[in-house]
Amino acid sequence: MTQTTTRFPQYATDYQALADYQSLGSAHKQPAWLTQLREQSWARFEQLGLPVVRRGNEKWKYTDVRPVANVAFEHSLGLKPHADPGQLQKAAPWDESWINLVFVDGHYSPNISSPPPGDIYVGRLADAARSHQELVQNHLAQQASFEDDGFVALNTAFLQDGAFVHVPEGAVLSAPVHLIFVTTGKEQPRVTYPRTLLVAGSNSQVTLIESYVSLADARFLTDAVTEIMLEDGANVSHYRLLLESTEAYHVGVSRVYQSQDSSFTSVSFAKGAAIGRNDFQVLLDAQGASCTLNGLYLTTGTQHMDNYINIDHAKPDGTSRLLYKGILDGKSRAVFGGNVTVRQEAQKTDAQQTDKNLLLSLDAEVDSKPSLLIYADDVKCGHGATAGHIDDDTLFYMQSRGLDVDTASQILIHAFASEIIDTVELTPLREYLDRLFMEAIPIATLRLGRES
Repeated sequence: MTQTTTRFPQYATDYQALADYQSLGSAHKQPAWLTQLREQSWARFEQLGLPVVRRGNEKWKYTDVRPVANVAFEHSLGLKPHADPGQLQKAAPWDESWINLVFVDGHYSPNISSPPPGDIYVGRLADAARSHQELVQNHLAQQASFEDDGFVALNTAFLQDGAFVHVPEGAVLSAPVHLIFVTTGKEQPRVTYPRTLLVAGSNSQVTLIESYVSLADARFLTDAVTEIMLEDGANVSHYRLLLESTEAYHVGVSRVYQSQDSSFTSVSFAKGAAIGRNDFQVLLDAQGASCTLNGLYLTTGTQHMDNYINIDHAKPDGTSRLLYKGILDGKSRAVFGGNVTVRQEAQKTDAQQTDKNLLLSLDAEVDSKPSLLIYADDVKCGHGATAGHIDDDTLFYMQSRGLDVDTASQILIHAFASEIIDTVELTPLREYLDRLFMEAIPIATLRLGRES
């Protein structure tokens, strides 16, 4: 017996159950290449396990995974997905004009989804593995490697359902694609493995929204992997929303590949999860590629949020902008690891990264580690990080103009968050996020930041 099956017997049991389930009949059977991919991933997970050992593991230096590893999560098979549409629309942003695909407890829900007709494919990854086999096979698991990441290996090993989006060359998808991954919450802690693959053809345009939500305050694990491929001149706008239970565990891995003159913009928002991990990596692998990564998170209580962001400039004339902001209250903790790599060939790179944090409590803590690895000599790069409380002088000025301390503090915090929220181009989504974060500002504890 391997070390992993000894340490994580539930995953081994569930993997065998999934293999048996898929052998029951043609309706559940996967293509041979996909079965082989899953088997390779499981074999690698048996070797890697989960990153519970932190010594010498720089990627997880400030985040303890043992609370996740110690829970025997249940993986559901053959479940008929069900979620009340009204309840779902309260838990996630919703617009009838969007292309909405809903996954309930890891399973696609066709009754409350609205895939588009035509040449642009937006639908189940399981179906696309057959109908678009060559395209899916050429891109799936190419950027999100399972060789050195236990969570990616586990996700790939349990690859059963997910979302596939293909925008052909020159196509413009005017309606946003909204993927909603919802966990209903059960007495037994549950694990889901959301998988998303987006392929944007040359000179195409698409907006993708990923929403991770829950319908109950329950403990569960979401192990999500997203791969996005941009061909020459493609333009992709991406939004990622982590709005799960504050008792949940969430590990999200996003991998983006950019070709020549492509443009990628992403904004991440998080206010849920007991332990949350946003592992985001972009490879600018051709001349003239550009990306912008923004993020905003709010933590309270004992929440822990880890943002591990990597931008790799591999070719010349690339541009990147990275700005993350955190609002921390209670005894919560945040981690920001921002790495920008400029390879020797990537001359005339223009890269800037910034991390800003607002601490609303004396007990809140943030570990910020921005870094630049530059191997080229003709570049323009910079980075910075700040952390502090609400400014007393500004508060005093606002109070002198007739505002009470809570109202003044709320205005200042909202202004801090608005720099990120205002970058959202979709009006319904921007208004939703503005309301969400305004309601989440912990008014009752705002004065704590002023104590000494």
